[in-house]
Amino acid sequence: MKLKKTLTTVAPLVVAASLIAGGCDASGSNTASDGRTVVKVSLWNYKTTPEWKALIDGFEAGHPDIDVQPVDILADDYSDKVTTMLAGGDTTDVLTMKNVTDYARYATRGQLKPLTDQVKKLPQKSYSGLKDFDLKGQYYAIPYRQDFWVLYYDKALVGDADLSHLTWSRFADLAEKTTKGSGSSKVYGTYLHTWRSVIQATAAAQTGGDLLGGDYDFMKNQYTMALDLQKAKATLPFSTASSQSVTYDSQFTTGKAAMVPMGTWWAAALLAEKAQGKNPVDWGMAPMPQITADGKTVTFGSPTAFAVNKKARNAEAAQEFVTWASGAEGAAAIAKVGVVPAYTDDKVMDTFFGVDGMPGDAISRKAMEPSTVRLEMPISDKSSDIDQILTEEHELVMSGEKSAAEGIKEMNDRVRNEVK
Repeated sequence: MKLKKTLTTVAPLVVAASLIAGGCDASGSNTASDGRTVVKVSLWNYKTTPEWKALIDGFEAGHPDIDVQPVDILADDYSDKVTTMLAGGDTTDVLTMKNVTDYARYATRGQLKPLTDQVKKLPQKSYSGLKDFDLKGQYYAIPYRQDFWVLYYDKALVGDADLSHLTWSRFADLAEKTTKGSGSSKVYGTYLHTWRSVIQATAAAQTGGDLLGGDYDFMKNQYTMALDLQKAKATLPFSTASSQSVTYDSQFTTGKAAMVPMGTWWAAALLAEKAQGKNPVDWGMAPMPQITADGKTVTFGSPTAFAVNKKARNAEAAQEFVTWASGAEGAAAIAKVGVVPAYTDDKVMDTFFGVDGMPGDAISRKAMEPSTVRLEMPISDKSSDIDQILTEEHELVMSGEKSAAEGIKEMNDRVRNEVK
C-alpha cells in the first residue's frame, strides 16, 4: 500500500524534480536558451519508460520551435506529487493522467484546462477509453494509450495447448497440468500477482459487478479459483510473493511461470528486456480467460491521458503537444516501442505487431481485439476509500487469514458502513 507523504516532505522534492528534469533555472522561463517555447510535461520513470522519449522526440521533430522538457517523478509517488504540485500553484504545462480517479479529482477542482472543443474534432470511433474522460459532457484530458489485461504465456512451457478461448476452469486445469518440479527448480503453471485487480477487477468486468456498490458476492468464484490454485501448488503462494516482493516480470522471464495475466503495458518491457539479452522467453499473448466460452472477450483496463494545466505557462503549445500525442502520429510513435495507443487503425496496429520481437501470431492478434474493455475502477469521490478497503480485505483472503466468504462479507459491511 502506498504511504501518504506530508506536504512538507513532498513539496521540496517536487520543486527539485521540476528544476532538474526540466533543465531550466528557478525563474521558470517560458523559453529555452535557444529561443524555443518550453513545454514541461509531468511523467514518471523517464529512463525506463520508452514511450516518453518516443513521444517527445516525435513531437519535436515536427515542431522544431517547441522544446518539450520532462518533469520526471517516481511512479510510486506520482499521484501524490502531482496533487501537491497543483495545490501549490505549479505551472507544469502538460500533466499525464496516470488514472481516471486522479483525473476526475483534478478536473472537478478546476485545475485542468477544458479540451472539449479539441475532442469534438477527433474521429471518436478510432479511440479507446475516450468516454472515460467525459465529465458531464466536458473533457479535460485526451487519452494517448489504452491498456487492458491479456494472458501472457511461455510457448515452450504451455506447448500445444489452445489458448484462444480459455475459460477460467480450463485455465486452472492447464495451470495444474503445466506445473512441474520442486524446490528452486519448480515451474508454476501460472503466477497471479498480488494486486487486488487480478481477482476483483476481473470478476467485476466479467460479471458486470460494481466495485463501488457495496455488494461483492460476484467475486466469490474468482477467489475460489485463485485459492484452489494455491492449494494445488500451481501458483506461487500470495504470502510468499508479498513478503518477498516478487515481481511478475521476474517470475515469467526466469521461466518460473507458464502463464501470467497482466496488462498490455508489459509487452514493451518484455521487448526491451529481450533486446538487452535479459529475457530469453519465447512468449505470446492470448485473450483473458472468460467465465463462459461464448466467443466474446471481456477484460478490464485503464486509459492514460494528457491534460493541460489550468496554470500552464505555455498553454497553446501544451495543447499542441496533447493533440499530437493522442492522435495518429503519436499513436504510431508509441506503437513502434510496443505500447498500445488509444487511437488505433489498421496502419497503427500493423506498426505495433511489426515491432521486432512482438508476437504476431493469430492468438496474439486476437488478444489485442477484446469485445469489451471495462474500466478497472469506476470514477467516484469514494473510489479511493473503497479501493483501500478492498485491498486490505483482498490481502487477508489471499494470505489465508480469512476465507473468501469472510473477506467478502467484510468488504460488504465495511464499504456500506464506512463509506456509503
